[in-house]
Amino acid sequence: MRTLQRLYLKDFLILLGILAVGLSAIFSLLDLTSNVDSFMRAKPSVADLLSYAALNVPRYFLYLLPMSVLIGSLFTFSQAHRRGEITAIKAAGGRLRTLFYPFLITAALLSVLAFITGEIVVPDFSGRAIALKNRMEGKTRQLSFTEGALWLKSRDGSPVKIDLYIPDKKMAKGVSIFVVGNNSLKEEIRADDAVWNGNTWVLKNVLEFDIATGKTERLPSLEYPGLESPDLFTEEIKTTDEMGFFELYRYIHRLRTAGFKNVKMAVDINSKISFPLINVFMMLLGISLSLRMGLGSGLFSAGLGLLISLLYWFSYTFALSLGYAGIVYPLVSAWIIPFFFSLLSVYLFLQVPE
Repeated sequence: MRTLQRLYLKDFLILLGILAVGLSAIFSLLDLTSNVDSFMRAKPSVADLLSYAALNVPRYFLYLLPMSVLIGSLFTFSQAHRRGEITAIKAAGGRLRTLFYPFLITAALLSVLAFITGEIVVPDFSGRAIALKNRMEGKTRQLSFTEGALWLKSRDGSPVKIDLYIPDKKMAKGVSIFVVGNNSLKEEIRADDAVWNGNTWVLKNVLEFDIATGKTERLPSLEYPGLESPDLFTEEIKTTDEMGFFELYRYIHRLRTAGFKNVKMAVDINSKISFPLINVFMMLLGISLSLRMGLGSGLFSAGLGLLISLLYWFSYTFALSLGYAGIVYPLVSAWIIPFFFSLLSVYLFLQVPE
């Protein structure tokens, strides 16, 4: 039994690597192709273009891993079934579920790998890809964003720190502006809030501190045209895809502490757990279908895996969109499709005849 487990597991891992890494590389090159026109204005080197494609591979790997697990398990066991090996194992008194234990452990490890990839690798590589993309397009990054806090420069070059930025409200909390003049700090402006009125930023509950004289002045409000419009923040700040689970959790916590809720972020933080976990149930489904349906053709197995993956992906993204719209709770929108999918997978797996 152990010899068969090693052989099947080896075949599965080879196929998984070819599918997951190969498809990720193809999608990364397609991404590069769609952006190459904007890159050509800066005449980037071939190394820069290939680096951009390589930096996007982990992101596509994360998305394509469940489909690769499903197709790989379908193909591996459908071929074993076609060759009569499964029948021989049963005739010799072997238990099929014992044969599958290493695959279930592998699927669990792949789920952990997917979570780590989404937590550490994807945010880091995505940040590098965006920086490289901006450089190839001749853009310069105008602000630094970490967990909702922003550092940027105003139009006159003065450093600005924003403790918390709320994108959907176009509001900033905890604004500090360090006005520079004659190569030295001239004035510091602090405001509890800053609100975009459609034309300029209006600072609320303002404290002005003159460095030279040491005088302070309090104002209920102050228009400050030195800051760029919220469009800049929208373009430059990290998306939830570029944040790991824990960074996004801390950002959401800061928003809640400030009295704000962001439904989209609440949905996305749940999806950062539910999406990697589906790798386990894709493995269960692939094993179950290959043995129950008696799939003979490897091409048919791959096509069936692709069809099921697309069905899962479309239903999952539809459920997420319902959560984004506030129609269903964020927890429900991120977990309902994986939940029913996992129930189906476990049921079919338990029905596999010994």
